[in-house]
Amino acid sequence: VQLQASGGGLVQAGGSLRLSCAASGHIFIWTVMGWYRQIPGKERELVALINNDGSTNYADSVKGRFTISRDDKKTLYLQMNSLKPEDTAVYYCAAKEPPLRRAWVDYDWWGQGTLVTVSS
Repeated sequence: VQLQASGGGLVQAGGSLRLSCAASGHIFIWTVMGWYRQIPGKERELVALINNDGSTNYADSVKGRFTISRDDKKTLYLQMNSLKPEDTAVYYCAAKEPPLRRAWVDYDWWGQGTLVTVSS
């Protein structure tokens, strides 16, 4: 499985970005996928997950602002609205076999990361 993340960039606070993660290889609609983010010197943290039944799971800090989705072409998305400076981080997409888990250490496949910078 290969994951390729894209869509990061510089945006002002209150703005929006849409991240994409193109998956290839032996990945299926039932694969659990998600987004994590990391600030240098801090542990990688959960942003949002999407289960094989389409159900979603969000970190409290992004609920109501971010939306995770996926299409049938093996692409994962993260729509980020009302961005805040504290959302600045490198964002990683990840995938694993079911069942859904929240801890990043449980994920087997990772994209290379895409930097999101939110200016105040």
